[in-house]
Amino acid sequence: MDWKIEVVTVPVSDEERARDFYAEKVGFNLDIDYRISDEVHLVQLTPPRSACSIHLGTSTIAMEPGSIDGVFLVVRDVRAARAELMERGVDVGDVQVFDEGAYRPAEEGEDLDNVGCVFFSDPDGNRWCVQQLPAIRVARTKGE
Repeated sequence: MDWKIEVVTVPVSDEERARDFYAEKVGFNLDIDYRISDEVHLVQLTPPRSACSIHLGTSTIAMEPGSIDGVFLVVRDVRAARAELMERGVDVGDVQVFDEGAYRPAEEGEDLDNVGCVFFSDPDGNRWCVQQLPAIRVARTKGE
């Protein structure tokens, strides 16, 4: 039996602002943007080529806006991902390496597979990590 995570709810205070941030700045695909009523607005986005989407939630969940920390986006080249985020206007940190139980600045030319990361936050403070994984591992996570 396959068990797959398909959607993660991200608690936000303003769905339109968060939708614009994730679609226009981070580059996620907007899958659903449907207002059922004044109280219920369904917004779902998916990172490019990802099997898992995010759902933006305000009153539909019991988490406070900005309380997410530690959702990982996996890429083949974290330096290129950082450059793309910066070009789109995302305030993204420097490339870090997880080494001996803590993060430290990456060195020029250092192998970043499995340990290289950058971090950014959405307008509510939900914190994301973009991690570099080797090509073979990235392919496996996509089901190939």
